[in-house]
Amino acid sequence: MSDAAYVELRLADVILHAGDVLIPELLSELRTIAPVHAVLGNNDHELMRVLPETNLVTIEGVRIGMVHDSGARAGRAARMRRRFPDADVVVFGHSHEPQCEPGVDGQLLVNPGSPTERRRASTHTLAVLELRDGRVEHAAIVDV
Repeated sequence: MSDAAYVELRLADVILHAGDVLIPELLSELRTIAPVHAVLGNNDHELMRVLPETNLVTIEGVRIGMVHDSGARAGRAARMRRRFPDADVVVFGHSHEPQCEPGVDGQLLVNPGSPTERRRASTHTLAVLELRDGRVEHAAIVDV
């Protein structure tokens, strides 16, 4: 991970990881920076009994659903609303394609991309969410 990624992480109050941690020790390292919520990715073989497939957390009054694989782009917004009907935000990964856009009924869909494995994305990225009083004040994809 780049120095720029660590700079962003050190600014965080909470770290959300959308799966494919790959190296279990990374979770321990991230926990030295801030509390971590993570879900199981399809490549997290060593973490199968450690991480949940989905998670629903509340941070600053904002309900956040988490899943690694949100399925195909077509129909994703409706599928995530059905899967996490009470979530204000859904964080997902798998494709490594950064996305930060409204879904069904204003539910925010966020794929942070990846700070380590960009695949088809043009840059390494992560997402930053600023949450306050039950609202998403700011959400952005950040190049790292």
